[in-house]
Amino acid sequence: MEFAKLHALGNDFLVADGGEDSGRRKPLSELARLCCDRHCGVGADGIVFYKATSGDYDADYSALIFNADGSRAEMSGNGVRCAAAFLVHSRRHPASTLRIRTVSGIKRLDLEKREGLTYRFRCSMGMPVTDPAKIPVKVPGNPGPVLDYPIQLGSSTVLASLCSMGNPHCSTFWPDATAAPLRELGPELETHSLFPGRTNVEFVEVLDRHRLRVRFWERGVGPTLCSGTGSSAAAVAAILKGLADSPVRVETELGHLEVAWEPGHELFLTGPAVFICDGNYLPADSSDGY
Repeated sequence: MEFAKLHALGNDFLVADGGEDSGRRKPLSELARLCCDRHCGVGADGIVFYKATSGDYDADYSALIFNADGSRAEMSGNGVRCAAAFLVHSRRHPASTLRIRTVSGIKRLDLEKREGLTYRFRCSMGMPVTDPAKIPVKVPGNPGPVLDYPIQLGSSTVLASLCSMGNPHCSTFWPDATAAPLRELGPELETHSLFPGRTNVEFVEVLDRHRLRVRFWERGVGPTLCSGTGSSAAAVAAILKGLADSPVRVETELGHLEVAWEPGHELFLTGPAVFICDGNYLPADSSDGY
């Protein structure tokens, strides 16, 4: 299987043509898990299988996104940006605007700047969802938004602000995000019984009215250096809590993303995607097809 590898501020993805399935016997979920394995595979936080659309006048490509553990991701802000960068870099797509259909809807990506192997896109992320039933989260009798909801974890309580950016998010706020117990609380919150489909988790520090520092625990992956939907969710939570104003600069370990959102409107996410390499993945049992 031919692939390309790109990263968005360290959140790395493989990109492969999902339409080239001749002879493929493994389900995409298993293929994703094998490819993303950092010791026995190529290594990545996730993989995007794209396919050129035919007869779809609203989108240029469709995309199926998988996490490193092989589970499906409805949406990935960094993943679709990496896919867009690959399609432009490889000259498969000649224009600077792409429309990619995901499980959570069509995302429009506009190329703002290219510098070497770095592509900067502005992506339409859709409307944040704050209705608990649609996130989904089991919060009875609350029409949303759900802000500072107390989640019991053993003997401690964590206040969480919840939304969906096409995938579920749980944003927690801390005086110092770098000191927050990400590895301890991340997996507990991801798999908490409140979230029937598990959840992504953000550890957020408010720096000022237009800047956040965020660390990420991603569903099906674990700790990641960045998250596009996570950055969006953190900004939404901060704005709804009255702690920040749009535009919001989300600072991560390797750089920053920019989130523009006003309540009641579509959210836009801007940031880089960097081409790393391409290659051909040959699993150990490739003689039997992959």
